[in-house]
Formats: sequence, structure tokens, C-alpha cells
Amino acid sequence: MPCFSFCFPSHIKHLHSDGDSDTGKQEPEKENEARALKSHNPTVLSVTKYDPKQALALFMRYADSDNPDLIGPEGFEMLCNDAQILMDGAMALILSWQLDAQEMAKLTKDAWTKATSVLKVSSLPQLNVVVRDINDLLILRRPPLQRSGNKNVKESNEPYSRTRYWSYAEDSKKAFQELYTFSFSLAKPQPSRNIDMETAVALWSVLLVPVYPLMSEVLTFITEKATFKAANKDLWNMMLEFCQTVDTNLQGYDSDSAWPTLLDDFVTWKKSKQAS
Repeated sequence: MPCFSFCFPSHIKHLHSDGDSDTGKQEPEKENEARALKSHNPTVLSVTKYDPKQALALFMRYADSDNPDLIGPEGFEMLCNDAQILMDGAMALILSWQLDAQEMAKLTKDAWTKATSVLKVSSLPQLNVVVRDINDLLILRRPPLQRSGNKNVKESNEPYSRTRYWSYAEDSKKAFQELYTFSFSLAKPQPSRNIDMETAVALWSVLLVPVYPLMSEVLTFITEKATFKAANKDLWNMMLEFCQTVDTNLQGYDSDSAWPTLLDDFVTWKKSKQAS
């Protein structure tokens, strides 16, 4: 289930653009971005140095026409499509996390400016690599990238500043917890303390299912029961702890532990299916 599909309204706004009358200047840059995205070649990416003016211009390419300080859902979708960041997995969540989004599928100019300055990113190919690196590390659980030379020496040939990435690689469990906690806050509408179960299931399907096989069964149970309407912060946090503690054979489950009712009911459901 695409995480961000429920965020997009049926109508499409016109996006703000400063380049409608100056298309000729933008085309070479877009062609270079397309070549870099297609090649995923570090050599191609390394020549794209961070430029704050280019970072701002990139933001304006996707900003709303009626609010140039905001990239709304339509602009966010276009940004992801152009940067080849999939919308039906965790990558759009990772992008939102790295760019300090406060609402689902929305990015503010201030947050963008600060985040791109930290990441040293001012092009779509660089954004793509940022997200792919973190997705590989935290969701696909691939081995961390290898640092070249002294880690205290600035690596000028990197496609972006990997300072954050290296900190995530040192403690990937903590980093995943940060992404997981961020995702609940991002999806939770104000002033509610909960997210609806449909949204929770969509998020769990891209954050937990790829990492913890038992979560697929939990989602099947939730769907079959169809009685759980929302997830509060306690259930959200305990779901991750449950996945980290209990294996697919329910080893690690303790009925005396204070698990949420949903998870106790799931264990009963799974045991009954195993018995039959």
C-alpha cells in the first residue's frame, strides 16, 4: 500500500516556477540531472557540488504557485518522481525525515534550506543518493558503505555530505528508531493523539514488513479483524518492540508482559491458526 497515496487531493495545483519564460537555461541542467540519475555513477555525481542558490532554485521548481514557501503534496509527488524516489515504499518517508518535514508530503522552504545545507545537496541526483543510501542501510539492512581513508578527513569526492549517514551506520538500530518515531509524528494530524489504522498499516507495511517477517502476519490479522480503528503512540512504539522481541514462531513472547491488547489478540489468533 503506497504510504503517501492518501495524502494527495484529487485536484492538482499549478506549481510555482521562475523558469517558464527561461526554459532554455533550465533544460541543460535538467538533462544533466537525468543523465546522473540514469547512470547512478559516483563520478557523475561527484562533480555536482553543493550550491545554496541551486538548492533554493530546486525548491522553487516544486513550490506551490499560491505559496512559494511550501512544497505541497502535488509538488512533493513531482519531486519524488523526478528524483526517482519511489512513493510506494519507505523512501518518501526517508526523504521527509532528512528534509525535516512537519506534515505528510509537505516541505517548507526554511526546513529545506537548513537540511540541504547540512547534507550539501542541491540537485535531484544528490537527493536520490541520500535516500537510497539510508534506505539500503535501515530498510534493506545492507552492509554500510565503506569509508575511504581517515574518517576525520573531508571526503571531497562524495556526492553529498555523509556525516549523518556515518552516524546512522555506527548505530543503525538507533537510527531506525528515529525514523520510526518520526513517521508517527509526521502522519499524526493535529491535535489528534492517534493515527487512523489505515495509515498505520500503510506505514508498518513499508517500515516493519521488510525488516521483520512477523509483521506481515500482524497486518493480516489487523485486516481480518477490521475492528481496530486507530493507533496511539503507545501501540506504535510497542509494535516495534514486539517485532524486535518476538520471532515468527512466537519465541520471545511473554503473556505476562504488558503488551497492547491488539498484540495479545494477535498471538491468540496465530496460535489458533497453528493449532488448526
